[in-house]
Amino acid sequence: MTREEIEKLPYRPGVGIMLVNGEGKVFVGQRKDWAEPAWQMPQGGIDKGEEPETALLRELWEETGVTADLVEILARTDDWIHYDLPSELVGRVWKGKYRGQKQLWYLLRFLGSDDQVDIATEHPEFEAWTWIDPEALVAHIVPFKRALYERVMAELAPRIPSQEGAA
Repeated sequence: MTREEIEKLPYRPGVGIMLVNGEGKVFVGQRKDWAEPAWQMPQGGIDKGEEPETALLRELWEETGVTADLVEILARTDDWIHYDLPSELVGRVWKGKYRGQKQLWYLLRFLGSDDQVDIATEHPEFEAWTWIDPEALVAHIVPFKRALYERVMAELAPRIPSQEGAA
């Protein structure tokens, strides 16, 4: 596709999830579909007619096995945050219908324990997962999403509860 064709494509609506544990660390998963290490927080599309909060709980379950009763929603970005796919991926991802995603990001407190995380879901997206310090997160993210993650971190990281507040 040409640059002009790509720029005419819409953004796919989606949600992103910053899941934090009681130590204030953020969940990241290593994608199965990338040759080099590509870490990201859970995220995914909003289905037609689906509310964003419904989509975030569905995506969280689909990607991490974490159920709604194990999380508390703490905050949401004030507005949509966009990212563009690299041009070489536009024709291959989402059947070439979108140029990237516009996402609402949510900060969730994880109320469960690590053994309640199960990335071996019906359609697994991650091959590994870990908790990471918020300040180290952006450096581990696939390059084309780093600007988006910087914006998410700027808006949501200050709202991560302290260890004392998470107890």
